[in-house]
This record gives sequence, C-alpha cells and structure tokens, in this order.
Amino acid sequence: MRKDRNRFLKDFKRPRKLIADDSHTLEQPSLSEESILQEFMTNFKNSSDLSVTEFPHLNVKIYYFSYLINKDHYEPFLAKLRNVTLEQIQPFLNQSEFKVLKDINLVEEAILSGSAILFTSDQAFELPFQEGKNRAISASETETVILGAHDAFVESVDVNLALIRKRVVSSKLKTIKLQVGQKAKRIVYLLYIEGVTSEKDIEELKKRILSIKNDAIVDTNMLVQYIDEHPNSPFPQFYTTERPDVTAYKLFDGKIVGLMDNSPFAFCTPVSFFDFMESMDDFGQRWIVSTFIKVTRYIAILVTLIFTALYVAVTTYHYEMIPQALLPTLLESRSKVPFPPVIEALFLEFLLELLREAGARLPTKVGQTIGIVGGIVIGQAAVQAGITSNILIIVVAASAIASFVVPSYLLSASIRIVRFGFIILSGFWGNIGIVFGMGILIIHLSSLTNLNSPYLLPISPMYPRFFKYSLIRGPFKKKSEGG
Repeated sequence: MRKDRNRFLKDFKRPRKLIADDSHTLEQPSLSEESILQEFMTNFKNSSDLSVTEFPHLNVKIYYFSYLINKDHYEPFLAKLRNVTLEQIQPFLNQSEFKVLKDINLVEEAILSGSAILFTSDQAFELPFQEGKNRAISASETETVILGAHDAFVESVDVNLALIRKRVVSSKLKTIKLQVGQKAKRIVYLLYIEGVTSEKDIEELKKRILSIKNDAIVDTNMLVQYIDEHPNSPFPQFYTTERPDVTAYKLFDGKIVGLMDNSPFAFCTPVSFFDFMESMDDFGQRWIVSTFIKVTRYIAILVTLIFTALYVAVTTYHYEMIPQALLPTLLESRSKVPFPPVIEALFLEFLLELLREAGARLPTKVGQTIGIVGGIVIGQAAVQAGITSNILIIVVAASAIASFVVPSYLLSASIRIVRFGFIILSGFWGNIGIVFGMGILIIHLSSLTNLNSPYLLPISPMYPRFFKYSLIRGPFKKKSEGG
C-alpha cells in the first residue's frame, strides 16, 4: 500500500460507533481506488444496517452487521483494543485468531458470514465473532421413521457437516467447497468417500454447479433444478433429504452429497427411481419384512396411478369387466350422476388435491381438521347432490391413501400429476388408453438420466444381481460377503 493511504479522519481519543444509512453515507478516507477498503465501502455504500466502530487514534475502523456477530465476544475485544497504543496495534493484530484478508471477495464473504472486518492503514483483518445461535436439532417432519435416528439437518452448514462427520468416521470422507452465483454467492459443499465415488461424476457435478450464474438460489431443492438433465420431466432426478443417516448411507453407497448453507436439505447423486422408494426403516427391520414393505410400495404406485383411471375405463367402455353381483349396485349409484365418469373422476381428484394442499399450508391442528372434516362432509354432500357416486369416492380415497405410501414427497407429487393423465386417457380410449399411457411412462422413465446414470437402473439397463439391493432388500450378511 502507498504511504498516502495512512491518512484517515481526524484523531479522536475515544471510539465512535456509526450506523450507515441512506442519509448518512460512510465517510471515506483518502485511499486510492485499488484499495480493498475503497472497494468494500463502495460495495456497501447504501447498506443502512452496516455498523462501524472507529478508533481514529489507532488508524483503525471495524465494520460489521450487528445482528450477525456475537456481541459477547465482540465487546471484550473492544475493551482490549481501547488499551492498545499505536505502536502496539500491529503486534496485537498479529495473533493467530485474526486472519489477514487480501482480496475483496474474501472480505465480503467474511462479513456476510458473520465476522467483523478490521481495517488498518494497509491491511484488512477478519475478526471471527460469528453469532453461534442456530435452530436446535430436532426430528425430521417430512421424513418420519420408526426405527431410524431422530435428528435432522438445520440451516447451518457447519452443524450439518458435523452431523455427517459423526456418522462417517473416516479420513476418506472428502469435501469440496464451491460458490454459486455471481453477486450473492452461496456456499455449496460436495462430500464423497475417496475410492468409492466416481471421480468422473465429481468433476461433472462441479462443472455444472460452477456454471450456474443465477443469484436467486436460496435452497438445495432450487439448486438441483439448475443442474439436472431433464428440467421438463415431472419426476425428481436428485434425491433430497433432511436426514443425516440417509446421507451417510448414500455416501457409503458411492453417492455424492451436496450441502448448501442456510438450507436444511442435502442432495444425493447419482440416484435411480428406486432410491426414492427406500426408507431408513427398511434397514432397521428383518430383510423379509423390509422386502414385503417394498413390494407393497410398488403395488401402491400402481394403485394410485391407474385405480381411478380403471374405474373410468370400466364404467365408460368395459361394463363386461364388472362382476355381475356388483353391477346393480354400480348402476344404481351412477343413475343419479349427470356427468360422464371422466368428468366425475377429474372433479373428485381435483377436489382432493385442494384439500391436500389446504391441509399442508394451514397450521397443523387446523389442517388436520380441514382434511378430515372437509373430506367427509364434501364427499357425503356430493353423493347426496348426485354429483358423484359412492363407489368413485371409495376409489379416489384408495388412490389417495396409496399415494401416501411412497416415502419420497417429491416422487409422490409427481405420481399425483401423472395420475390425471391416465384418467384423461382412459376417458378417451378406455383400457387401451391406460396401456398406452403406461407405455409412454415407461419410455419416459427409461430416457431419464441422473448425472449420466440411467434412471431405471438396474432394470434398464438390466443388472439382475443388483435387484436385491433395489427392488427388494437382501440380507446384510450376503451383501457384506459380496453376494
């Protein structure tokens, strides 16, 4: 730095604290344009929440956001600094806890992360006084389990890294720190186990993340939509979770895990469709029980996809498929309904989606009441008014219950959307429409990839020896023996 950068404001014998706002711009010392301080003050010129503490007799200024720093640590530091003379300031700041910053990007990252920045005449120091308060670790609300762990990620990436490190106790667990965006840079950590994860996948994922130029990414679930390969597909291609135990299992399975600061979710890649059908409860039970539950989930997907569509197809085109004993009851139920089955089914399914969304957005106790009371009252009123039939209400309710069996909320939401397509196809072409829709769905899923890995692996392409780790859950002993 040049000597003329030593000229600050007039000397004062006691420190002053200023708050920068729109009417009081930060008073700038006579520094050259290349100075880090000059760039810093230019970038934060109209930040009214930026606080400044001055020690003019020491040629020192400290900038910080008062709500991001830990005042219990900052105030004792100020008390010590008041007793320091001009000759002692440099040795005082050369302590190991104070880090010298030589780049404006590092200065901005530090102050926005909760540190205070101390400027002398020719140097910038990071004062690590971040506020340590975070949301307490609690059980996951979206991924409940019975036999698994009961802790979940929080919005602090440091806490989330600690939760993973406690489960993956190995020096082979590696981390890569990346920044997303151009102006409002967000920190993303990629985690993997060395020697297990594909290096090619790591480099490809790094390339995709670093290519993101958008600054409006505030959550992991938004980030993965920027880096997936098929943005127009309704199906999720990155597995997101707020459970550390799931994350640790994915790491041991050779996946790459991504964490984003201020987001309680981690993403895992590469994954397949069958990863979204797993739950940590599967690994806490006997393999026979877990396999039965897994098969039940696949049956539930078929039920929620085609049960309502099958009702529409049968009542519109294929009455011969109805058992003779049930036919009079069905005819009596539908005799008062003025709409064709496809309109009747779409109306009820849409009404169910409204109830589901209302129950999710309202407070917990009110949402449960709306879901139960609303469903019963509206369903009964619809039957009495002749808008729909009793049997269709049973069919739609069974489809809704089946959709709740899917462990992943993202996959469940995708299947609910596809279900409307099956209903429309069955209304036009009956069972042929259902078969046609199923063919289109399978072709679409087969064409998807996640980090260049097939979405339907190990079915397409087929690897039968991996069936016991995806379609079912084989014994752990066989897996440890390489069987």
